[in-house]
Amino acid sequence: MVDDDRVNVVKGLLFEHMKSPSLRHIKDPYVVIKLAQDIVKKLDRGNSAWTKWNGPREQLVKSAIACWVPAADLRDHLNRMEGPALSTSDVEQRLRAFAEERYSDFARDEFRPGCLAIYEAEKADGTEMPAIIGVLQEHVEREEERLRVEQEARYQELKRREQAAAENRLLSGADCKWTPWPKTKDVYCRVSGRLFRLSPGPDKRLDLYEVESVEAAGGELMGRYLKRGDATKAVELIAYQHTARR
Repeated sequence: MVDDDRVNVVKGLLFEHMKSPSLRHIKDPYVVIKLAQDIVKKLDRGNSAWTKWNGPREQLVKSAIACWVPAADLRDHLNRMEGPALSTSDVEQRLRAFAEERYSDFARDEFRPGCLAIYEAEKADGTEMPAIIGVLQEHVEREEERLRVEQEARYQELKRREQAAAENRLLSGADCKWTPWPKTKDVYCRVSGRLFRLSPGPDKRLDLYEVESVEAAGGELMGRYLKRGDATKAVELIAYQHTARR
């Protein structure tokens, strides 16, 4: 990379940094460190140790990182492009290097069978390599979304079970931590057998009541608090004093 090119690279990154409307963001030491790292990374590419790789080759390889394209086939296609001859190891290690630079994640093992099946079917149809990679990218994106949805469903089910268990504990009469109650903004806890309700007021303060049961309205007002943590300390103190008087 010639000096003028290096200057232009640095100017571009600095101008991009200065676009931020926030002075605090511009002066943020973590952001400045990242900017410095980006500058060094950009300049280092001009003296890359990967001498066989030009822009088009690297662009194609980046797009194939997560797709499980057979390295030998990818090598054959890359060798038909402009540039020195590549070995299979050249391709495998460049894929690995790009993944480690966080252009993308590594290929996920659970996607391998599906990707290879699609690859072989497209190859048999005569689809060229860039188009096959595009098809595989779409497949990986769909699979990632499917896994995300399944994971979210499992998480929601776990939350539902935890909530049901907490409600059962509350209703059983056992001591328990603050537990939300369905269709209300109230939470309940029981300490030393005494039941307390915490209800948000119109002024955003929390009203602490001692109540007979979850179904009971009203209750004895024990105090008003800004934070749940303050109410928790009050409940613990009330329960301790009650126990000490016995």
